[in-house]
Amino acid sequence: MVKTIVFGFFIYLSSHLAYSQVTEGFQCRIKTGFLAAHSGVLSHLPQNTAFATELSYYKHLKQKDSWAEKYNYPTVGATLFIGSVGSNQLLGYYTALFGFADIPLFVKNNFELSWKFGSGIGFTSRIYDPVLNPKNMAISTHINSMMLMGIQSKFRFEKNTLSAGIDLTHFSNSGYSMPNFGINIPYLSVTYGRQLNGAGTMNRKENITEFKRLYYGLYGFFSIKEVNADANKKYPVYAAGFFGRYFFQQKAGIEMGLDVVSNQSLFAYEPQLEKSQASILQLGMYAGYLVPLNHFHFFFGMGAYIRDRYRPNGPIYHRMGFRYQCVNGLYGNITLKTHWGKADYMEAGLGYVFNFKKAAN
Repeated sequence: MVKTIVFGFFIYLSSHLAYSQVTEGFQCRIKTGFLAAHSGVLSHLPQNTAFATELSYYKHLKQKDSWAEKYNYPTVGATLFIGSVGSNQLLGYYTALFGFADIPLFVKNNFELSWKFGSGIGFTSRIYDPVLNPKNMAISTHINSMMLMGIQSKFRFEKNTLSAGIDLTHFSNSGYSMPNFGINIPYLSVTYGRQLNGAGTMNRKENITEFKRLYYGLYGFFSIKEVNADANKKYPVYAAGFFGRYFFQQKAGIEMGLDVVSNQSLFAYEPQLEKSQASILQLGMYAGYLVPLNHFHFFFGMGAYIRDRYRPNGPIYHRMGFRYQCVNGLYGNITLKTHWGKADYMEAGLGYVFNFKKAAN
């Protein structure tokens, strides 16, 4: 889970190093929502209205003639989340720390409509326990990954900002420990922000990616997951794949590829069936959408298995996560693999773009 927060802060750090003009400030956000019971097993959990407070430090990126201008000058920062998630007695209260980026979709005068996403790490003291807390089927670890997606509107006047928004906040341990149905909370929020200074000066890096060009490469990742809370046994997951990427413009791209997965936890699924390493091999094809923020890429997509003999979670899978692209063609990857609303495991690994150097020079 530590890797999740480190990679989440790439949102902040990579953008922080890529600009020469920024304004800095703080925000206070008040949120209210409800726990969405995405499985019948969780239907007893929504008991209270969810309330939360977020305190954020942000940088509004303003450098002209840079990739920030193509995004109408996004905002990046770090946020401390403190609040409830909809069941105070069974799920307790959560504290989280995450990095975020606000990408403007529409800007007119002092008004801005933006898309927000973030990733980090969360902590709770109330977890599943077969004796003390058996009804908490959502979370079984104190430390969990956290992801957020939403839409918000902003109005800026002088050094102040007022905004309202809606977001979906997710907590889970990504299948590391069972049970792990996860927590999904739609929140409504209002925010006040205060700018601390005018444009400052930082080192600026040029855009590293050419657009309207096809990139291709391969990747590998490793993960650990648990399938049975009683057995308390962890299984490794290995995978490799090939992909092709095409960036239509500076703000959007598409990726398609082939997944080859060796999920060792399948040996615990229907144990009466005889299995081998060859029989548990899964092959999948996927397509996804990319939002490239220079070095940092946000990714979400969907795939289908073309070979999966046992199908413990059905034929469809989803991915959402982040990559960090280096100038030598290597990139780091952290993505959450899910089957609709249920988290399967966290994919952590490396990839290589074969024609990146040639394309970037």
